[in-house]
Amino acid sequence: MKLSADRIVEAGLAVFAEAGYHGVSMRRVAERLNAQAGSLYYHVPNKGALLQLMADRMARQAYDAGTAALADLPERASWQAQVEAQATSLRRSIRQHPGGAVMLADSPKLLSVGALSLMERLLRTLSTAGVPEHHRGIAADTLFSHITGFVLQEQGDPPAPHVTAQDTADLHERFPMTVAVASSHTEDEQFILSVRLICTGIEQLIGAPSNTPAGDSPCPKLSSSVK
Repeated sequence: MKLSADRIVEAGLAVFAEAGYHGVSMRRVAERLNAQAGSLYYHVPNKGALLQLMADRMARQAYDAGTAALADLPERASWQAQVEAQATSLRRSIRQHPGGAVMLADSPKLLSVGALSLMERLLRTLSTAGVPEHHRGIAADTLFSHITGFVLQEQGDPPAPHVTAQDTADLHERFPMTVAVASSHTEDEQFILSVRLICTGIEQLIGAPSNTPAGDSPCPKLSSSVK
C-alpha cells in the first residue's frame, strides 16, 4: 500500500502501544510498514511531528465520541449530565488504545488541537454552569486527571498474585473496610460515581469567593504547554 501520513500515524500508535514513548522511532515505524525510514520523511518531518499527529488522532476521536454523547442527551440536560457524558465517552475512547491514557495525558504538552478542543469544550460547560473563572481551569484539569488516571489503572497489567484461601481470609480480617469498598461496585459504576462526586465538589464552587492568589494560573498544565 502507498505510504501516507494516516498510515504512518496508525503504525506509530501500534509501536507506541507495544513500546511506549521511548520505543517510538521513525525506523521502527518504517519497519512496521515494510518501508525505508527515509520514505517516511516525505509525509512526516520528524519524530516530534509524528508524536503530535498520534496524540491529535486519539484526541480527535475522543472529541467526536464526546460530540455524539452530548447529542444523545435531552435538550435541557444539566451541566452535571453534560460533564458525565464527556467523561464517559472520553474514558471509553482512550480505552480503545493501549497506552491511550498516557498519550492523552501528554497530548496538551504536544499542542494537540484535539486535546485542546476537549479541554475547551469542558471549560465552556463549566462556564455555563456558573463555575467561576478562577476555579474553572483547576476543576477541568481535576476531571481530566481523574479520567486518565482511572484508565491508566484499567490498562495496567500487573502479574497475578498467588493468593490462598487463608490469604483471602487474612485480608478480610485486617482490611475489612478496604475489601468491602473494592468489591462493592463494578468498574463502570465506580467511574460514574467518582465523576458525580467530583461534580458535587465543583458545584460548591459556584458562587464561592476566590482563594486564588493574583497571578496564579487557572489551569497550570495547559498554560505551561501553550506559552
